[in-house]
Order: sequence, then structure tokens, then C-alpha cells
Amino acid sequence: MLLKIVFYSAVVVLAYWGYRHFSTPSHQLAVGQVAPYFDLEDTKGEHINLHQFKGQWLVLYFYPKNDTPGCTKEACNFRDDMHKLEKLGAKVVGVSVDDKQSHVAFSKKYNLPFPLLADVDGKVADAYGALTSIGPVKMAKRYTFLIDPNSNIAKTYFNVEASKHSQEIIDDLQELKS
Repeated sequence: MLLKIVFYSAVVVLAYWGYRHFSTPSHQLAVGQVAPYFDLEDTKGEHINLHQFKGQWLVLYFYPKNDTPGCTKEACNFRDDMHKLEKLGAKVVGVSVDDKQSHVAFSKKYNLPFPLLADVDGKVADAYGALTSIGPVKMAKRYTFLIDPNSNIAKTYFNVEASKHSQEIIDDLQELKS
């Protein structure tokens, strides 16, 4: 019985340590800093890059994996709030290290009206400090960057709660624009 308690305590400690370690950005982009350039393929095979959003607000969100509960909740909330975000002059772009085919299926399944970009080599996620590795598996951390019309970082989100994140972005955009 004591051995079980010790074992489960060790598992909890390791899980907590792993979460804290992998959720901490390797390097943080600062508010006011120029957003790192990106140019990635979307679900339609078109290249989307940072310069295409010059003059508009951009919600650039990184997420771990298509079709997982948290990622689905976050994407669907952005979908459901698109009209509010667009009314505030913002575009939404999702990025993960999943491949294009996975993005196509995810986008179609949930009728997502914004581009999902395939960062299969993780270079863009790494530039934003959002890349992590668990052994040989690379994935993006759930980070979001609100980029202003001049391509500067206006706000960073490193502790994202998927179910409330879209509304948090809306609130912050309203505040930043006032």
C-alpha cells in the first residue's frame, strides 16, 4: 500500500514538473517587438505570410494537435466568435506542427472559417517560443500572439484556457483599440 502511494505521488510530481517545464516558453517575445516573419502553407495549398496582415490585427494562435479536446474547443470558440473578431478588425490564424492533410480534415470537420497553417518542421513555432519536444515528438505549445496592424506583438498569451480564450482576445482587442 505504501509503495502505491509513493508511486502515485512520484507520478503526480513528475507530471506537474513536466507540465511546468514544457509550458514555459524557451524564449519570450516582448510586447512591442516585431513579430517573427512566417510563410506557411494553409489547407488550400496557399502560402500565408505575416505581411499579408499588415494594416490589420492578427490573432496568431499555436496549438498542440488537431482533433484533441482542448484544441477543438479553442478552434470552435474562435469560429463561433469570428464575427466579433472581424468587427474589431482582426483575422485569426491557427498554427500547429500537424501536416496539411490533418489540418484539412480538422478544418472541414468543424467548419473552421480561418486558415490553419502546417508548420511541420516547427521553425515558426520555434521562432515564437512555442515549440516543445517530448522525446522525439515535437508539438506546439498553446500560445497566442496578438499582432497589431504594424506587425508588432501587442499582447502575448502563455497560459491559455481554451474555453475562455476567444473571449479574452475580444476583450483585449476592445481595450487596445480604445
